[in-house]
Amino acid sequence: MRNREQPGPGASKAALTLHRAARIDDAWLDWRARRGRKRGLVATVIPYTGYGSPTLLRVLARVLLTKPDATPAAAPSQRVRGWRSFTSIPVVSATVTIDVGDESHTVQADRGGVIDAEIPVDLEPGWQQITLRSEGSRPVVSNVFISNPEVRVGVISDIDDTVMVTLLPRPLLAAWNTFVLDEHARTPVPGMAVMLERLVRKHPGAPMIYLSTGAWNVAPTLSRFLSRHLYPSGALLLTDWGPTHDRLFRSGRQHKADNLRRLAAEFPDIRWLLVGDDGQHDEEIYGEFAEEFPGNVAAIAIRQLSPGEAVLAGGRSKGEGRDTTAAPWIFAPDGAGLLEQLEELGLV
Repeated sequence: MRNREQPGPGASKAALTLHRAARIDDAWLDWRARRGRKRGLVATVIPYTGYGSPTLLRVLARVLLTKPDATPAAAPSQRVRGWRSFTSIPVVSATVTIDVGDESHTVQADRGGVIDAEIPVDLEPGWQQITLRSEGSRPVVSNVFISNPEVRVGVISDIDDTVMVTLLPRPLLAAWNTFVLDEHARTPVPGMAVMLERLVRKHPGAPMIYLSTGAWNVAPTLSRFLSRHLYPSGALLLTDWGPTHDRLFRSGRQHKADNLRRLAAEFPDIRWLLVGDDGQHDEEIYGEFAEEFPGNVAAIAIRQLSPGEAVLAGGRSKGEGRDTTAAPWIFAPDGAGLLEQLEELGLV
């Protein structure tokens, strides 16, 4: 769980200003929640795909205020335009009960209503189901993937410009994808679904993780996009927007780096295939991870943007880390080209 950290005595004026932004954000969320409850809205748990080992499970979900007995806008089954997902009201610090078999666990959401908790479990490898509820809400079922402890290869993939073509300048990318487009207006990168599907078939029981800087609000949209274009099912690791205790906006790069380190700790025996693109930061982030955890990287696969895409992305990355890591690097403009090289490496 994320804590509301306070700046220390030596905190700079900038840090104090940003902390004030977080307090303003908290007050805004509290006002919206009070108004919502007066209108009869009730807490509803929106489950996201979790993952884990047979003994430890990472549960991902969000608690929102919705109309009673109504399908919330964030539900995976309901198609909504992106901006509508940001009208939802999170339940700050909501208490959620997680039922896994005969065991129950109580966890608390963060200031954005997000549940990101690790709980001990005793589950068989493969797809399993757990139940979540909050404040007397109707129980909801969440799918979770339990990795086979014998598997030694897993897959971590970026989304924007890696599995989904964006064709937008990076400064506008997040706003456009979040507030304007729905999943039917997004285009898959050719061959990437086939490549990822071949990987998970080659390594049954391997975890499939989609790591993105997108907001949790768009998780249902991204899930529908991946399913519609036949990408293998897996957990989404997203972030939430807004100020923190020490900065006005969250760092997407730090979000990716932190989750990579967490996955290395959760699955110490797994070597990851890291899939990204050469539009700015993926190569650098993956290269740093491969240097820090050389035994946890099987290969790094980079989708090369077209000249037009590279211009919109603000240029190509400089390939940091390629010469200082032991893991093989492969490059191609689409999934077919990457798949061919992965076959040569023996990974598919």
